[in-house]
Amino acid sequence: MSTTRTRPPAPVPAPAPLPNPGTVLADCWTMTRRELVHWRRRPVQVVMNLTFPLMMLVMFVYFIGGGMSIDGYEDYLVPGMFALTMAFGLESTMVALTQDLNKGVIDRFRSIPMARSAVLVGRSAHDMLQSALGLVVLVLSGLLVGWRWHGSPLEVAAALGLLLWLRLAMLWVGVYLGLVAGRPEMVQAVQILVWPVAFFSNVFTSPSTMPGWMGAIADWNPMSATARAVRELFGNPVWGGGTWAAEHAWLLALAWPLLLLAVFFPLAVRRYVNMGR
Repeated sequence: MSTTRTRPPAPVPAPAPLPNPGTVLADCWTMTRRELVHWRRRPVQVVMNLTFPLMMLVMFVYFIGGGMSIDGYEDYLVPGMFALTMAFGLESTMVALTQDLNKGVIDRFRSIPMARSAVLVGRSAHDMLQSALGLVVLVLSGLLVGWRWHGSPLEVAAALGLLLWLRLAMLWVGVYLGLVAGRPEMVQAVQILVWPVAFFSNVFTSPSTMPGWMGAIADWNPMSATARAVRELFGNPVWGGGTWAAEHAWLLALAWPLLLLAVFFPLAVRRYVNMGR
């Protein structure tokens, strides 16, 4: 008589321990501090990053605004330039991330025992700090070229918050595109696409002055929603209106960045975790 031996069940692997929140925060702060150290080591680059939006503001106010025989055009244009600068920030995020990828910095970080989220969180925290500082410079520059706000302090704070909210969303778009591109040269392709998005908006003029199909695109542009909402909060002229998107700009200014974050934040995290597989 033969007996059948049954194998003992394979041991169930113990679940991976959850990361310590304190360790995760410490790793995130370490990566943020690493990015901030670059400010001290590369002061010229920091100054250039802050002055480039200033140069754009001056050029558009005096080159385009100088040809506009419209009173108060500065009050219309300057808030739009704020929104434009916040959206264009994704390019600097892409460049920095692709440079780290090509230098092997990201691979070294992935090989050491640290929270996987720390690299991306540190990058985003640094970029948000730089964007906040750049926004302060832009506001001061706007005041110098004749722009004024007429809203209450609370409304001004809300307008600045909406601008940084747009920047946060565009930042994670830049993180994801940077991880996908992998090379600084690919940033040029994104730059080609960003400029049409900028001009298909209400940054420079009212969508009501555009052909119907173009005005519809401009009305629903996330940048247009933020620009119109902050103009209302600053007490500046908004021009045009009548469409649902124009009448509910504040709602779209909250919803568009939230949608972009909901899409690109998990995509960026998944892309980073699966790198090298």
